[in-house]
Amino acid sequence: MNEQRHGSHTVSILMVHIVWVTKYRYPVLQGNIQKRCRELVMQVCDAEDVRILKGVVSKDHVHMHIEYPPKLSVSNFVKRVKGRTSRILQGEFPELKKRYWGKHSWAIGYGAWTTGNVTEELVQEYLEHHRNPSNKDLGSMLLE
Repeated sequence: MNEQRHGSHTVSILMVHIVWVTKYRYPVLQGNIQKRCRELVMQVCDAEDVRILKGVVSKDHVHMHIEYPPKLSVSNFVKRVKGRTSRILQGEFPELKKRYWGKHSWAIGYGAWTTGNVTEELVQEYLEHHRNPSNKDLGSMLLE
């Protein structure tokens, strides 16, 4: 997946690995609940213009590797996907509503790690090239 997004003034490939867990790590994402959760996550991604590169709905957590537009923050995306899935799943499955009486199916927080096709070493090399004395006439200054 190296297809770049093009906006009127931007070009980007923003990728992140996101993980969030069920409240108290209860293994409730099984059977029809797991299938419906998967469908809902995919719906939210479509609505937010997020591409799922790979994803797994396990019995007590969700892993997603996504590519997203620059206008969307990771925290807002996670808030939307967790909120929508929790609300709809509890409405459709009464056993969840009993277990999670506070209307929250997901634990507070999430994990997010950036991914991409450019390594840290490559960025360092690029910056060192611009630090080269022969580039002084370009007026560049390295931030350290």
